[in-house]
Amino acid sequence: MSNKQVKASGGTVIRTVEGQLEVLVVHRPRYNDWSLPKGKREVNETDEDCALRELVEETGQVVELQDELSPVEYIDHKGRPKIVRYWLMTVPLHEPMVEASTFEANEEVDELRWVTASTAQTLLTYPRDADVVHEGMDRFGLLGQ
Repeated sequence: MSNKQVKASGGTVIRTVEGQLEVLVVHRPRYNDWSLPKGKREVNETDEDCALRELVEETGQVVELQDELSPVEYIDHKGRPKIVRYWLMTVPLHEPMVEASTFEANEEVDELRWVTASTAQTLLTYPRDADVVHEGMDRFGLLGQ
């Protein structure tokens, strides 16, 4: 067991479809959990670049970073301290939305869903992820959408 802190980045990706705000959540088969897209930072990679790369790798979705949300710190499944920096993210107008029906499962993520913020908060396995979604919606005046 290492005491070295694991650094990761990810995001709360939002979109609006027919006036309904939706959040992107992913299922990770390795842990059999529902989470926000995120992953470990590579050597010489910025947290922001890590967040953007992880979204593409895990979901196929190209996104834009908006404001940063509060970081989350916890002990990972290997007993290491971990910090995850999160951003509110949006899909650029010129980019296609990756839909659940066209998503290609991969080793890290086998399913994705676009769900309402309230559904995300109940579907997400870890309360810390639900807190990140809530913060993003609250901070940017999106709660109740």
